[in-house]
Amino acid sequence: MTTQSTTIETDQSGLARLHRILDRTYLYCGYAAATCLFLILIIIVAQIAIRYSGNNLSGLQTYAGYMMAASTFLGLPYALVTGAHIRIETISKFAGRWRRPLDLVAFFLASIVAVWFAYYACNMLITTWQLNDISTDLDATPLWIPQSTMAIGSVLFAVAMTDNFITLLLTGKYRVQASFQSH
Repeated sequence: MTTQSTTIETDQSGLARLHRILDRTYLYCGYAAATCLFLILIIIVAQIAIRYSGNNLSGLQTYAGYMMAASTFLGLPYALVTGAHIRIETISKFAGRWRRPLDLVAFFLASIVAVWFAYYACNMLITTWQLNDISTDLDATPLWIPQSTMAIGSVLFAVAMTDNFITLLLTGKYRVQASFQSH
């Protein structure tokens, strides 16, 4: 009996340690996404200043686009675990005893879609890298560089979605914070 309870405690502490690592990773992704948004601001202000001075530096809008994609995909995991994603909570609020089964189905289907998307994002990244594909703009940036943020973000989003599904399935507890409080 003691050995079995020790094993369960070890598993739970290992799961708690894994969740702390994942939560920290999601937080860092959120920081990276915010940094990308700040860089978009810097790029836009620089582009305005350059145009105002009568000069033209083409290619800045391309980097703003890369930063926008990076902020979107790197922000996905953090947005999920903090409850910032749009969810249909009204339906689950009135679902009563069916809420958990509905959420399990939703997390399961969302996990499948997220894993599918992450697979193809990584596949596209590898293909682009193998082909040495570069941007058609004047900057000639190797496309695997901006695509890597999409692959990283989509993989971590798939991990977050699957983690939420498994946690809800095994413990019945939600890891996603509520996006609104009931009054």
